[in-house]
Amino acid sequence: MSSFFHELKRRKVYRVAVAYVIAAGGIIQLASAVFPAWELPNWALRLVVVLLLVGFPIALILAWAFDVTPSGIQVTPNFPAAGNGLAGGRHRRRNIFLLGLSGLAAAIAAGFFLLPHLTATKMEKSVAVLPFQNFSDKAENAYFADGIQDDILTNLSKIGDLKVISRTSVMAYRGTSKSVRQIGKELGVSALLEGSVRREGNRVRVNVQLINAENDQHLWAEDYDRDLTDVFAIQTDLAQKIAKELQAQLSPSEKAQMVLRPTDNGEAYLAFVEAHNLQSALDDLGKLKQAVQLYDRAIQLDPKFVLALANLSILHSWIFHNFEPTPAERALAQRHAERALELQPDSPEAHLARGYFLYYGERNFEGALAEFALAQRGLPNDAQVYLVIGAIQRRQGKWKESTANLEKAVSLNPNDTWPLQNLYFNYQMQRDFVAANRVVDRALAIDPKSFTLWSLKAKLAVAERGDLDIAVKGLAALDQTSKADGQSPAVGNPQMAAEVALAKATVALWQHKYSETLEALRLLPAETAAAKPHGFVEARLLEGTAHEKLGQTAEARAAFLKAKEATEAAVREAPNEPSRHAMLARALAHLGEKEAAITAAKRATELLPESVDAFEGPGITEALAEVYALTGENAKAIEVLDGLLSRPGELTVPFLKLDPTMEGLRGDPAFQAMLLKH
Repeated sequence: MSSFFHELKRRKVYRVAVAYVIAAGGIIQLASAVFPAWELPNWALRLVVVLLLVGFPIALILAWAFDVTPSGIQVTPNFPAAGNGLAGGRHRRRNIFLLGLSGLAAAIAAGFFLLPHLTATKMEKSVAVLPFQNFSDKAENAYFADGIQDDILTNLSKIGDLKVISRTSVMAYRGTSKSVRQIGKELGVSALLEGSVRREGNRVRVNVQLINAENDQHLWAEDYDRDLTDVFAIQTDLAQKIAKELQAQLSPSEKAQMVLRPTDNGEAYLAFVEAHNLQSALDDLGKLKQAVQLYDRAIQLDPKFVLALANLSILHSWIFHNFEPTPAERALAQRHAERALELQPDSPEAHLARGYFLYYGERNFEGALAEFALAQRGLPNDAQVYLVIGAIQRRQGKWKESTANLEKAVSLNPNDTWPLQNLYFNYQMQRDFVAANRVVDRALAIDPKSFTLWSLKAKLAVAERGDLDIAVKGLAALDQTSKADGQSPAVGNPQMAAEVALAKATVALWQHKYSETLEALRLLPAETAAAKPHGFVEARLLEGTAHEKLGQTAEARAAFLKAKEATEAAVREAPNEPSRHAMLARALAHLGEKEAAITAAKRATELLPESVDAFEGPGITEALAEVYALTGENAKAIEVLDGLLSRPGELTVPFLKLDPTMEGLRGDPAFQAMLLKH
């Protein structure tokens, strides 16, 4: 072996080995920096490293065999002691074998430690903007700090080459003790932006820092001290720097959208920010009405404030769809959307507003999709655009495309239960109970105390297995919590109080516990917008059915008459709303007004046939089946139910076996045959 090492030195193999290692290290370092800029994948960098490792033993063997001299490359003469005979040949072959083996072992060892940890320095193009801290003296400026954060998010969401997590999902991390790495992993992003805001009068100070979520290293930090009206310049500058750091490409149109100033009026901007915060309370009509007033204020101060006009239009469309389907609300949604487009025809937010109006106000699905496609070009990272497109596609019966868009909405807004609920409905209506349970469980992991989510879980158990246990145990747990805390979680929340009361009454009725049904209904808020008209009517129908089962005919009729009066008023208020005609039909059927009930139910299906809306349409058709069942038209009821069970919808065989409305059908052999068929 001493002669072997002597030969290594004589043939200058050591020098070549050291030079090769230095050169290879330089090549790897250069490739790690250059490959990301060229948009080359990580496997390309690993390929370079593998080739360099393979080349190491080859370089050593070449160094053994050849030498670089002033006369050029020459064969290195053999060591005289080795001789030229048979023994000398074996000696040389042994040395070459040892050299090659040593080089290969060194390369394998280096690859073992180097390759698993080798990654290009380029970060993935994804970011989340965490809630900004409010360092202002006045606590009411907290919404202003949220506004700065939201506007930065809005600018970033316009960059198609960048994945940006929605505001709702990041707000859960306000004041969190979780590490940067944990947050990045939960949100699926490579970078986090943290910041603070201090506002004193018309001066604003913003401190921000961009952090690598994978290694908790600070990438850069910035301080801004500007006038209130310059906050838009801060937001634009930040968005551009973040895009540059993450190597996201900005198109000319994206740059143009980013530098637009929404308003030059500081007071209008403050009203807009506060309204936008309130608008996120989707189920609270009181807060939504406050938001309307603030948007109106912002528009009075700046009549050309396109973002305020667009958001106000979306808000009126939402109120029209969920609370007040009146011509007045519809007209306001249309007027503000058209004004926004008139002022700024290329505004993605204005197209979003018009899309919502066409969707909710006119049920013009194709027109709405066209507007949302235009909005999506300017807001490629906006989760609500994917969500609303998915919501329309399922109404068109395009379940696969709808589910894909809803999954995308969830990926951009992973900590918000609203996209997950929409995704749940897709799986539920396609009767994919495994996927539906998985989605609702994921939502419950985010908000384990949500009564709405537990209700969905309970309804799924009924639809899948006819199992009421989850509902019973959930309501019992709610009562236990109320006793332990001394008050119900529904205190101060009329909407939730109505939902809890109706849930208790419904479960008791399905268990044939009619006195408990009536007891639960006494807890229903008497005069709340949340309970009318749908909640109020549903309560009266439950009440009438319970009295009927107890043989209390007069009380049952009185309850059904209240339901009829309420629905007649509701139909007069919104004569083109199909769900109100369906409610009226059910009330008339319970009163025995057969022809009027069937006419009202058919009118509901004419207003919203399944061919027009594959999502809500089945529910309207189900009301027709219920009316037929209640009025003794068994054959017609079975025909309608058979069709419903053959298409996507909420109706299932276990549900029909429990539904009190279908009791009159259960003895019919045709009904039993239909259940066996499905």
